[in-house]
Order: sequence, then structure tokens, then C-alpha cells
Amino acid sequence: MFAVIKTGGKQYRVAEDQVIKVDRIDAEPGQIVQIGDVLMLGGDQPQLGLPMVSGASVAAEVIEQSRGPKVIAFKKRRRKNSRRKRGHRQDFTVIRITEILTDGKAPTKTARPKPEKKPKPEPAADSDTPDTGAETKPTGKAGKQAASAKKAKEKKAKAKAKPAAKAKAKTKAKKPAAKGKKK
Repeated sequence: MFAVIKTGGKQYRVAEDQVIKVDRIDAEPGQIVQIGDVLMLGGDQPQLGLPMVSGASVAAEVIEQSRGPKVIAFKKRRRKNSRRKRGHRQDFTVIRITEILTDGKAPTKTARPKPEKKPKPEPAADSDTPDTGAETKPTGKAGKQAASAKKAKEKKAKAKAKPAAKAKAKTKAKKPAAKGKKK
């Protein structure tokens, strides 16, 4: 079953357990909101509203309140020394559709519990940890010096490997002298 709802001046086709991004709704994350503007119910027996389906609503769980990317409106009038720069970020809400309700029923499902974060294993304080063979990068001044020494060695190795190629590139064929000119 699906429904067509209207929120924030826009229309959305939704089904249960669908996650959508809508214009800002005043609610906290984890809260259940009920959207009463249902324009159509679809499924085995579709119902069209005139303009809304009576007694129908959609229950949704608020997942996140966030803002969209910055949009810059820059206006310039040439030869008038006139410029205007404005930025704007649109607020939006991410919701998950929990239920599509008919006949004026109230929402029965509650918000999903947040998954617990697994604690990170603490690194051992002993220096007797087994070496896995992976190189560790030194940090600080010593690390920078070691990295620059390594790069210098690589440069020297490349220079020794290709001296013949450089010699060929430097020699160029001379053009013949122009006719009529004597030296």
C-alpha cells in the first residue's frame, strides 16, 4: 500500500519503511509525527481525495534534522560597481514512514530504538605487542626528516637508472645553413 502526502508545499509518494527528506518539520529526532494531508491512497482499492482523503493519515518517525548545501546567490550589475553575494542553506528533516493509517486510526508503532555503539577495543599498553610486519610512520620532526631522506634516495636511484635517456634528449640535429650565405 502507498500514499501520496503533501508537506512543505510538495507532494511525496510514500510506502511503509521508506526514508525521505522533506522540508523542516518541528519535531525532535526519535519522535513520531502524524501527517494528515493525504491526497491519495493506493493499493488493491485506490482512494482519491477531494482534495484530501477523509480519515487517512501517515505516521512517520523523525530521524534527523539537518541543513542542505550552501547555495550562493551572486548578483552583479556591470559598470555600476554593484555586487551582492548572499548564501542560503535550506533546512530539512529526514523521516521514516512507519504506518499508513485509514479511518481516523491513531499510530500504533513507536520509534525504533537507536542501535548501541560497540566500544572500541583499547590498545595494549605493553610494548611487547607482536609485530604484524606493517611499517609505522614516525611522527614529528624525526618523521619528516626520515621521509625526506627516503625521497632523496629514490631520486638518486632514478637519476642513475636513466643517464642515457637524458643524453639523447639533449643532443639535437643542427639545421643546415641557408643557401647563399657564406661563412
